[in-house]
Amino acid sequence: MRFVKILLIALLMMTFAAFPAFAEADYEMVIGHHFPIDLENNEVHPALIRFQELVDLYTDGNVAVEVHGGATLGSEVEVTEEAQAGITVQSSVLSSGAMSSFYEPYQIMTTPFLFPDYLTAWAFFDSDWFADFMYDMREATGLRYLGTFDDGGGFVAFTNDVRLIRTPEDLEGIVIRVEENPAHITIIEAMGASAVPLEWGEVPTALETGIADGQFNAPGLNAAMEFWELVDYSTWSKHIFNTLTWVVNDDWFTDLPEEYQDAILRASREAVAVSRGVSTQLTLRGWEESEERFVDTHDLTPEEQERFREVTRPAFEEWIVEDFGIDEDLLHDLWETVDRINEELTDEYRRKYGY
Repeated sequence: MRFVKILLIALLMMTFAAFPAFAEADYEMVIGHHFPIDLENNEVHPALIRFQELVDLYTDGNVAVEVHGGATLGSEVEVTEEAQAGITVQSSVLSSGAMSSFYEPYQIMTTPFLFPDYLTAWAFFDSDWFADFMYDMREATGLRYLGTFDDGGGFVAFTNDVRLIRTPEDLEGIVIRVEENPAHITIIEAMGASAVPLEWGEVPTALETGIADGQFNAPGLNAAMEFWELVDYSTWSKHIFNTLTWVVNDDWFTDLPEEYQDAILRASREAVAVSRGVSTQLTLRGWEESEERFVDTHDLTPEEQERFREVTRPAFEEWIVEDFGIDEDLLHDLWETVDRINEELTDEYRRKYGY
């Protein structure tokens, strides 16, 4: 009996040791994401771990953040539905396609060639315009916006086995695998290629068997998949900027004391900054390796991107307004805002560092 008592006491001590923050904290914040539980091969997990550390520091351990990666709590849609309930999960990170299933207007963020560079994209996602846009999402879903991560580095690159892509004409006759997203289908077909929607797991086989000639993804992912073993060419087109939206249950957040709300908001901004650095590094490393491994590569110039933009924007606008039902004024306001932010950045840098 004495041995049994000692064993029970030891087990209880181990249990409490496993959850030290939750045992002492006044509030619990469980975050679920679908990326690997790794600090080196993705931008989401290290950002959220930094967020966890900062919240613990700023609240003196009174808000306990627990990060669950690798889809251990379910798919991104399932985890976000749990975050809406706010009982077992309070926060989630979801891709742009999944985000659009919760908040349809988010589909405008798939606009082709929306951003000319990272600086404009980051300034836009930190802008008042986007904050107001996501405030409407809060009212529609009960989820508060915390930040945007660059999914896989944001800007995507084509890989294919037919020819090197430099112009829209180079895409004619090429079959490109896309996600099961009508926006992507519209954009690819506007370029003159054929789009074949396939699940991600089918992509390697599709490229090997010729069901698809190519696909597009972030350069870091293309390198991780070693697509140069299957196809010869890669073009960093940047025609889509993939995003990840980080949300938290609004009722849970507003029930926190104000100083803890401030702590979460401040920590989330640093976490987003951390993610941007990590994702950009992964992207640049992936593109450098792509340049070494593919038979030939090309990084579209701004002038070349403009040619693609001219052929894809009208088709995208027709689809998203007439078929998807997005307000035309909202779409044009988005485009004008991005262009304005880009111009303002140029003026700011000239004023601060130029002549």
